[in-house]
Formats: sequence, structure tokens, C-alpha cells
Amino acid sequence: MSRRTKQRDFHQLSKVWNIIFNSIAGLFAFLCVFPFLFVVIISFTDESVLARNGYRLIPEKWSLAAYRYVFETADTLLQSYGVTIFVTIVGTIVSLLIISLYAYAVSRKSFRYRNFFSFFAFFTMLFNGGLVPTYIVVTQLLGLKDSVWALILPMAVNAFYIMILRTFYTSSVPDAIVESGKIDGAGEFRIFLKLVLPLSLPGLATIALFSTLGYWNDWFNALLYIDSPNLVPLQSMLMRIETSMQFILQNSQNSSLSLEALRSMPQDTSRMAMVVLATGPIIFAYPFFQRYFIQGLTVGAVKE
Repeated sequence: MSRRTKQRDFHQLSKVWNIIFNSIAGLFAFLCVFPFLFVVIISFTDESVLARNGYRLIPEKWSLAAYRYVFETADTLLQSYGVTIFVTIVGTIVSLLIISLYAYAVSRKSFRYRNFFSFFAFFTMLFNGGLVPTYIVVTQLLGLKDSVWALILPMAVNAFYIMILRTFYTSSVPDAIVESGKIDGAGEFRIFLKLVLPLSLPGLATIALFSTLGYWNDWFNALLYIDSPNLVPLQSMLMRIETSMQFILQNSQNSSLSLEALRSMPQDTSRMAMVVLATGPIIFAYPFFQRYFIQGLTVGAVKE
């Protein structure tokens, strides 16, 4: 068999395996996206048809009743969206600033107290004061009761994220780069801004994504610290809508609504509509962070 024939057979076999691997990757991607698409389909299904036929990919009857029910409080919903967007953006910036500076300090071997502050952060991963002391600190000591900062500051520092970013600094930012900055007369903040941050975009993007998801999905802090309806975030507001709906259905005998109105209430489809409304906007954050993941794959090597 000639060399050209072997090369042709190798290329054909390579194409076959590329098709197989691409098919597997495409199937895996479809399995990841399909649950959310199915939720969207269910949210547009008529409630009576859903109760009669169950969940189907192609509903017998489409309906916007679930979204109409949720958007009956359109002003409150938009206001909750605004609060959640503000808390997510500001909280992510504050959290990323504090965590990145803390992690950089404990990652440098020249920092005298790095072991103490590393243990200080690690200790909080094992033990915490509990809910009651935290509530007292936030409401009485800091005076953040019924304030938008009560949704931001309690989640601003995460010890686990500090450990992740510290490890990333240690493994991805060589000491030679820091030393070169010191030789050129740069201070610590200039080294951090000009040399360390450009090499740390993948790690920073990861922490920013985790913080964004945490702030966007948070509802517990609003339950504890927020009484004003003008400061209720999206997740908490949707939870209150579902709770009120369940209360009406469980106490239907004492309700002033007619039996037909209670039966037509979009209970299951409205839950799916809430999932779409709560999940949809945050999906657009992934492409933004993914760009930095890909960009950072080839960044950062010390040439000798």
C-alpha cells in the first residue's frame, strides 16, 4: 500500500471520527438545552389541556394565561426586575473587587501575614456565627434593615471564592512578572492592575459568574431584611406570587372566587412562566463570561 493511499485512508477515518464526536457533542448540548425549552413550551400550554393530557412537546392548545396572570402586577414585576438587576451588577462588582484584592494579597509569598489571613478566610468555611448573630449584625450593628445594601453586603465576600482565586493567582501569575514590575518601579496596586489582572481574566470571570448567579437567584436575604415592597427582588416577588396562589387554592372553600375561576387559574403553567422569567435574562450573562474564558486559555507564559 502506497504512502498516498495510507494518508487518504487516514483522512477518511479522521472525518468519520470527527462526525461521531461532533454528533456526541451535539447530542450532549441538546440534552442540556432541552429541559429549558420544555419549560418554555409548558409555560405556553393551556392549563386545562395540561391537566387533561399531561406534559407534551406539542400542546393541544396554546395559551398566554400563565404570563397574563404573572403580569397582572406588571408595575411590581418591572420594579423587582430593576432591583434584581441593580443588586446583581453592583453586588458582582463589589464582590469581585474585595475577593480579587484579598486573594491577591494572600497569594503573594512576600506578604508577612498571608498565613493568618488565609486561615482567617478558611476558618469561616468550617464555622459560622449562625443565622441569629448574622441577623443582629446586619440589622443592628450595620443598620441595613430594609435597605438595598442588605441584599449586597452579606454576600459580598465568599471564602470559597477567595481560595479558588488565590490558587489561580499562585498557579497562573508567575513571580517573575511581579518581580519585573517591582524592578521597573511599579507599586503593588499598579502591578495588580497592569500585570496581574490581564493574566487573571479567566479566574476573575469565573468568580464574577458565580457571584452573578448568587445575587440573581438570592431570595433569602430579602425574606430576612426587606419589608418595603419597593425593594423586593425578582426571586422573592415570584415566590410570593406562587405562595399566594397556593393559599387561594388550598382555601378555595372560603374564597370569594367562583369555582370555574379557581379551576382556570394557571397553577402549573404559571410556575413554568416564573422559571422562564427568572432564568431567561441570566442566560445572556453566559456568552459575556465565556468570551473571557476562551481569551484566557493562551494567556500568560514567562519567556526565557
